[in-house]
This record gives sequence, C-alpha cells and structure tokens, in this order.
Amino acid sequence: MNIHESIIKKIAEDERVPWEQIKEGLEQGTIVIPMNKNRRLLKPCAVGKGLRTKVNANIGTSQDTAELSIELEKLKAAVGAGADAIMDLSTGGDIDAVRREILLQCPVPLGTVPIYQAAIEAVGNKKSLVEMTVDEIFSVIERQAKDGVDFLTVHCGITSESVKRLKQEGRVASVVSRGGAFTIEWMSYNKAENPLYQYYDRLLDICKEHNVTLSLGDGFRPGCLADATDRAQIQELITLGELVDRARAAGVQAMVEGPGHVPIDQIETNVKIQKELCKGAPFYVLGPLVTDIAPGYDHITAAIGGAWAAYFGADFLCYVTPSEHLKLPDIDDVREGVIVLRIAAHAADIAKGVPGAKEWDLKMSQARKALDWEKQIELSINPPHARQVYESAPKRESGACTMCGDYCSMKKMNEVENKK
Repeated sequence: MNIHESIIKKIAEDERVPWEQIKEGLEQGTIVIPMNKNRRLLKPCAVGKGLRTKVNANIGTSQDTAELSIELEKLKAAVGAGADAIMDLSTGGDIDAVRREILLQCPVPLGTVPIYQAAIEAVGNKKSLVEMTVDEIFSVIERQAKDGVDFLTVHCGITSESVKRLKQEGRVASVVSRGGAFTIEWMSYNKAENPLYQYYDRLLDICKEHNVTLSLGDGFRPGCLADATDRAQIQELITLGELVDRARAAGVQAMVEGPGHVPIDQIETNVKIQKELCKGAPFYVLGPLVTDIAPGYDHITAAIGGAWAAYFGADFLCYVTPSEHLKLPDIDDVREGVIVLRIAAHAADIAKGVPGAKEWDLKMSQARKALDWEKQIELSINPPHARQVYESAPKRESGACTMCGDYCSMKKMNEVENKK
C-alpha cells in the first residue's frame, strides 16, 4: 500500500484518534484506506478497527434506466446525505463513460463490481456471459483500476468445492449475489475453477500497481433468514480469510464483505466468526436485514441489523433503500437509505465508545434543554429535513414546539430553575 503520511494524519484528525493508531492498523490490515493512486480523492476515509462506522451508498445504471444525469443526481444526494463511499453498480448504457464521469464528480472513495461489466460486454459482443474469457475478465478489472476505482468487489471465495457444498445445503433462496450467480454460471458452463480464485495473484498484481483495495465479495451471502449462517456461507468465509492473508503478504489492502439477511440472534456470531477467520480484516456488511417481510421498509430492517452488526464489530455498512427487492432506487430512496444507515452506524458508535459519538448527542441534549431550535436543526443528522418538519407547524411565541405547547416540560423546568 502507498498512503502518504499527511493523508493518514488528516484522517486521524477527523476520527479524533492518534495517527499512529491508523498507521498501525494499516500495517496489521485491520484498517484500510481505499485510495487509488490514479485519481485525486478529495475526501479519503479509513475503514476499520476503532474508527467511526462508515456507510456506503450504491448507485448505477440498469438496462431499463441508463441515464447518466440521474446517477449523478443520486451521487450528489448520497454524498450530501453523508455517505462515506459510493459504489457504481452500472449495468446499462456506456458503462466506461458512466464510471469515468462518476469518478470525476465523486469526492469519496468509489467501488465497483467488475464482473458486471465483463458479463455485459460479453453479451454486447454477441456472446453469452459464460463465454467471456479469463483475459476479458481481467481486462475489465485492469481498465477500472487504471481509471481510478478505489475498491473492487471481487467474488474470489467461490470455488468448485464451495459450489458443491452449496448444492448439498438445500437453500431456500440459493444465491442472491448477482456477481456470485454470474461466477457460478461461468464455472458450471466451462467446467472450470473460478478464475478470480485460480488467478488471484494476477488480481493482486493489478491492485498493488494501482493501490486498489480489495473488497472480497460474499457470493454466498444469505438472501433470506432461513439461509443465514449455513455451511456454504461459512465455507466461503474460510476461503476469504485465506485470501486476506495472501493480500496482506502481497502488500494489498483487503476488506471482507458479509451478509445479507440474518436474524438478530445470529448477528454477533456472524461478526465474530468473520473477525476470527479473517484476522481482524475490516468487515463490510449489507444491512444485515433482520426480517424478510418488509418490502418498502427494508432500509429500516437493514438499520436494525446494521446497528447490531456495527456494535459487535462490523466496520462498514452498505445502505439498503426503501425500494430494495422492488425496484431501482430513485434519488429520494438513495437519500433516505444513507440517512437511516448513518443513524444505525452512529447508534453503534455511541455504544462502542468511538471518539466524538457521545459528544454529538450531548450537544443535542443541551440544545433541547435550552429550547434552541436553530442549534437542534444544525446538529441533526439531516438538517434540511429537521427544518422542514419544524417549520411545517405554527410557531409559538413561547419558544416551545407544538407537541406540548405551553405545557412543555423543558420550558417549565427552565422557568423553575431560573427562579433560583
């Protein structure tokens, strides 16, 4: 890895921790700073042990909706809502052009899933995705690394052995990872090992050359509660732990992706198993969603699971929007997903004792005690929304809000205490 000391010190200042703590975490692999050497990243961040829990937002075109302008608006909304990183999951339109423009306008680390583009390009060349060659897959990976992508999700933990275990498992939802499904389909058709596993050293060489962080994808993540923490998932995680070791030995930063759909009572187990098998590598989780029955509200099911996961040691939460399982998210969905997962991350940070977390809440409490509405709005996690809600009600000369009016407990206690 090649991260300048001045960047580490700036991040440490933002995190309110000694810069030596981040430096040591980078050396041990318990902290990563996704930062491609080929672009100027305006807002780098560190992910890992002892740091603020980060939140990622997914954007990207689809075959049905491939307008770059819409994705740029989603990018603006996600960053404006406080996303620490963005993933471009584009599968429609000119994928190279979309990614390059997003890279130009994205101030935070940007990730991709290169197998998506490799598959789409194969189909565009009048082939099936299973006919793409190993060189074509790695050509896309190298192209994206050269463009400046900061972290790559690659499903290297899917192997011939783990696919056999998956088939024996008898899952309800089988494989819900799109990249995982592409990889398994390719392996089945070609009767070959996963090229990202077989040629992992080739992948490491590309990442090292461009200072790209590996995000080792969970192709077997559970897509429903019934499949959580099964043998297929754990088998893949064992392999990912071994691949983390190899990445560290090669001088490549690596984090590990996790589930998925997980009941509340299994979240702690999932996090602890990952931390043990992957020797403390940063853990990047999708939610996790704690129930399967809330389409339209899955940002909430993900926030519940995300708070628990982060409390138990997950380092990076991928947002889930209200439209998960139903449609491509719109701009409002993106904004809502980021805010709700940021709330979950902050709740966990308070419990973990992350520097600055409790202080934020204390300042809000003091502003409430003082009936200082402007300060409360300023301190809120989403100031524009807080102001809109506040200003939607009639104003009272007493300074109290319309919920309690003149019977406001804060107002009355202030009057009592001021008489002393």
